[in-house]
Amino acid sequence: MPKRFFATPPLSPLIISDTTLRDGAQMPGVRFSVADKVAIAKALAAAGVDVIEAGFPAGSDHEIEAVRRIAAETSGPLIMALCRAVTADIDAAWTALADAPPTRRGVGIFLGTSPLHRRHKLAKTKAQCLEMIAGAVAYARERFDRVTFGCEDGSRTEPAFLRQAYTTAMDAGATGIGFPDTVGVLTPEVVRRRVAMLTRLAHPRGVKVRVHFHNDLGLATANTLAAVAAGADIVHLTVCGIGERAGNAALEETVMALTLNQQQYCRSINIDTRQLTALCRLVAERAGIALPANKAVTGANIFATSAGVHQDGLLKHPDTYLPFRPELVGADGIRLPLSPLSGKAALALRLAELGIALSPEGLARASRFVKNADKAAWDDEDALLRRAVAAAGEDQTP
Repeated sequence: MPKRFFATPPLSPLIISDTTLRDGAQMPGVRFSVADKVAIAKALAAAGVDVIEAGFPAGSDHEIEAVRRIAAETSGPLIMALCRAVTADIDAAWTALADAPPTRRGVGIFLGTSPLHRRHKLAKTKAQCLEMIAGAVAYARERFDRVTFGCEDGSRTEPAFLRQAYTTAMDAGATGIGFPDTVGVLTPEVVRRRVAMLTRLAHPRGVKVRVHFHNDLGLATANTLAAVAAGADIVHLTVCGIGERAGNAALEETVMALTLNQQQYCRSINIDTRQLTALCRLVAERAGIALPANKAVTGANIFATSAGVHQDGLLKHPDTYLPFRPELVGADGIRLPLSPLSGKAALALRLAELGIALSPEGLARASRFVKNADKAAWDDEDALLRRAVAAAGEDQTP
């Protein structure tokens, strides 16, 4: 029987839309200045993001100025402003973006569509919501070439009404539809079904589907990848996953998952992954937050291990216990900090840095001493190493 050869499907582009400066800025305790926002926007542009959601101009003059300066002082990405489905918000967005080239400005309009939002937040009927959507999108299209409409709390909106709302928006001229999991309750399986439904609705009309996931169940990145697999065109992300409550899908996590699994997702992205570590550090610094050591992709421990078996493997070949090389994300390099779990290989390396070489037998004795040291002894590692060398019983006098 002849062998069958299957060609790898061609890669289709995925649009990376960053909302660090809008949704990320809603993280409690974060107060970006205009200068902070401009600095982060420049770093995002340098990293290759396709879209920057720069802010909510209707919120304040500060927001208008930040959006205006981001559009003026960056080149490359499309600059989007967020608006409620009211004309005053769209006017504020126009004030902020009027000087930007038409190809580099756009607005994202949102309206709550779930039963909870309709009843308790808006006090609107379905018909009234549809009327607001149509009016706002049409008004925005008179000013902007790029207009996306998103159903706030879309994940808890009835599927039939979702279709009505998005159809109304597209009929009014929306160039994209956005599906947000506003309270972060979806699972990847449900995401696949919802996004597949939306792509069937939007793609025949040449309209793009954007997704936006919150991390309240720790599933934002997984849900984003499920949406990509189901055909989403645009993914909304934040650097370090910052945002309200438990945050958003993290840009660095999503980008690296797509980069390392390109054959699975068959999508191309424009991000320079070597910028990710510096980007995360910049956002953390400007936001006034600490990056957890165990933060995925860019945390301090991603290329560090204190376990003896892992340290030995890394010394023999870095790929034995690394998900990817440090240079791929612009990180500093591998670290092998000593701990009670460290083995002889890491101890020998640390001693060599101090100009100390022990015989195999002496190294074994020193290693036993280190492994059995109590917690207090680790408060002064230099003193601990001196005592370990003394326990080796070998003269180290120069």
